[in-house]
This record gives sequence, C-alpha cells and structure tokens, in this order.
Amino acid sequence: MHVLILGGTTEARGLAELLADRAVWPGLRVTSSLAGRVRRPVPPPGEVRVGGFGGAEGMARWLREQRVDALIDATHPFAGTIGFHAARAAATTHVPLLAVRRPGWAPGPGDDWHPAADLPAAAALLPTLGRRVFLTTGRLGLAAFAGVRDAWFLVRTVDPPEGACPPRAEVLLDRGPFTLAGERELLRRHRVEVLVTKDSGGSATAPKLAAAREAGVPVILVRRPPTPEDVPEVSTPDAAAAWLRTTLRGGGG
Repeated sequence: MHVLILGGTTEARGLAELLADRAVWPGLRVTSSLAGRVRRPVPPPGEVRVGGFGGAEGMARWLREQRVDALIDATHPFAGTIGFHAARAAATTHVPLLAVRRPGWAPGPGDDWHPAADLPAAAALLPTLGRRVFLTTGRLGLAAFAGVRDAWFLVRTVDPPEGACPPRAEVLLDRGPFTLAGERELLRRHRVEVLVTKDSGGSATAPKLAAAREAGVPVILVRRPPTPEDVPEVSTPDAAAAWLRTTLRGGGG
C-alpha cells in the first residue's frame, strides 16, 4: 500500500513518523511531497519528493503512475491552491483524500487583534496601529509591504527574502519553534509596536501572540484562504493515522 502525504508542516512530519513504525504499519510505502520553498528542509521519514506536480492533472498522473492508495493533504493553511489540486486529483483518480488542518487561533482576554483578509489589507492597516513592525508572514509575501515607507520592519523568515521588500527593514533569519522568553525579548529589544502574522494556528508559533498580549502590542492577523468543500478533515497526525487505518482496510474514508 502506498500513501502520499502533501507535507511541509509539523503535522505532516508527525504523521510520517507514525507511519514509519514497521511494527504497526508493515509493508507500507510512504512518500512525503515538499513544495521546495524552504532551501534546507528537514526530511521526514520515508521517501521524499520535492517540487510541484504540474497542477491537478499532473498530480492525478503521479497518483496513477505511483499507484497511490490514499492521499493526505497536510500542507500549510496558507499553501494556496494545492488543496484544490489535491481535491480534483483525488476525485479524478478515485483515491481517498483526507485533509489535516490545524485549528486556527482564537483571541483571548487582553488580545488586541485586527483581522485582515489578505497581505495587502494587512499593509493598509499598519498606519493606524504602529510604525515599528514585527513581520512574520514569510518571505514570499513581502512585496505586499514594499509600498509602506513610513514604517520600520523586523522581518523574520527561514530563508533570505527574494524580490520586493519594505524599504526600511532588518531581516532576521531564524527557524522555530520559538519560546515565550525569546519572543518577549525580541519585542522589547526592537521596540515593536505592531505584530503582523498569518493565522497559521498550532502551538509552535503561539509564543509571539502571548508576548504581544503581555506587551500590549496589537496584532494584525491575516485570515486563512478558503479550502475545498466536501473533503474530510482532522486536526492531528493521530487522527489521520486512524482514518488511514480504516481506509486501507477497505472501510472507506
């Protein structure tokens, strides 16, 4: 049996690690597909492929050629169109599909959150909230902030930015998980007035939100893009493994 995990997330890696247990999953072939946007990713257990498929048609062709028995979309909540490509490819090939989607964040007492529909909308909110910005939306969306000239940005990314960037910016190359103490110090040292981040969810990136709450720093939170309808969803690798066990035994999705 062959399982394809569309990965690049903590959840995808956790699922690959669960499926690597040969005592529980004897003879199971697991392939993790990474988009290739991070230059030096930590490879998960099992086989790894890097790069796109060439749209839904290309993914469907790959599913057929590699005789995939189950497809699991565990990509980032802001991965863009790959979720829709996976849904179309699974429907075309009749391969069972499951989405692993971590819950989004919810504001609590003391939070000062400002929702934004997308990155340009987040940039438009900045003049009303602060001029020293901690930007943690990733290197691929920095062009949306290139026109903001009356603010200073601390840009945290895993890899160096490419393309247009804010004119006044300091780049911090770092990879999580981050600690609450570290995020507190970052906000204090750089005198951050506003945090801009995506609603990625999960606990690995939550310390920055807690630090902002403690410091009274407002947060611009970019909403998640839409996802395909009628695709079953779970929120944890354990739940995905349980679905897979039922599916591969012929119990359906």
